[in-house]
Amino acid sequence: MNQKSLSALLGVLLLLALVLAACGPTQECPQCTPCPAASECPPCPECPQCTPCPPTGAAPAGGRLQVVKNRGKLICGTNGSLPGFSNLDQATGQFTGFDADFCRVVAAAVLGDATKVDFRPLSTKERSVALQSGEIDVLIRNTTWTSSRDATWGLFAPTTFYDGQGMMVRKSLNATKLEDLAGASICVQTGTTTELNLTDQMRARNVEFIPVVVEDIDATYAAYDEGRCDAVTSDRSQLAARRTTLKNPDDHLIMDVVMSKEPLGPVVPLGDDQWFNVVKWAVFATIQAEESGINSKNVDTFKDTQDPVIRRLLGLEGDLGTQLGLANDWVVQVIKQVGNYGEIFDRNLGPGTPFNMARGQNDLWTRGGLLYAPPYR
Repeated sequence: MNQKSLSALLGVLLLLALVLAACGPTQECPQCTPCPAASECPPCPECPQCTPCPPTGAAPAGGRLQVVKNRGKLICGTNGSLPGFSNLDQATGQFTGFDADFCRVVAAAVLGDATKVDFRPLSTKERSVALQSGEIDVLIRNTTWTSSRDATWGLFAPTTFYDGQGMMVRKSLNATKLEDLAGASICVQTGTTTELNLTDQMRARNVEFIPVVVEDIDATYAAYDEGRCDAVTSDRSQLAARRTTLKNPDDHLIMDVVMSKEPLGPVVPLGDDQWFNVVKWAVFATIQAEESGINSKNVDTFKDTQDPVIRRLLGLEGDLGTQLGLANDWVVQVIKQVGNYGEIFDRNLGPGTPFNMARGQNDLWTRGGLLYAPPYR
């Protein structure tokens, strides 16, 4: 082999080594997933030491909307083990919860049948890869909208649940603020914004603590319940949901502290504007329906309404549905089969449920909340 050929070979090997280094796990970032090729390398936005590879979530031929229609079923990535949001009911074999119902909203919009959903439980580690590879059509799984995720994971549809990171502790600890946790051990799930927020908040307060980092959500709360840590941190909604599953729920309290902004909502793969618009407006439809006083029980009574906003929303005039590639009465199917936003919230999280959550920020803008749908026109 001559000198020129040898140099070329060394160059190729060096390039290959750099690609593998970017894709594979590192000592600094063990949550990065190894991949066989650069095009399959999942980015790791939570870890600045990792170099994200280009996103691969290109739209399928003909667009994802047509793919879902042809398949006759929506593939929706969920948590699968978070009561109140997405949880498999062992008695019925059905997925229940707020996020699960928004999967049904999209199915009703696209297929006219809210039951046509294939729920795919995903871990925090699996969710970005499932999006980028196109394994799922939409991710609706207590996932925080961030700049890096928007750029490398997928496109975030409107926020369905405004949340914030909190802290749950045993009442016996007598802790009421983060400073009271100096020297305490805190359970936190790896590969999440929660892990970074915890470090930032405690560092800002100059509070030393012992992190107990766990990969799986069930293992995280099992470790806390077994006493392997003094406290556990996550989104406040998740803490409220998982508190109900502890051995003695009344022995624990969620501290009156909000450590971050955690806007949660659907995410779709990059590269398909039409599909993004469908998911986006499916969410907005549930919000606008509540604002207009339309629910699953009275939607049929609006057939003769003269309100132009409601007539356009329900497909009684205009062609807003067909512009999206949907049936013109798609909103009627969503509301009739799943309900408006308020119905979805109350059924899964509100009064009469084990969580008894107040609407708060997740109320309509007309009642002091943050929910606001753009005009239907």
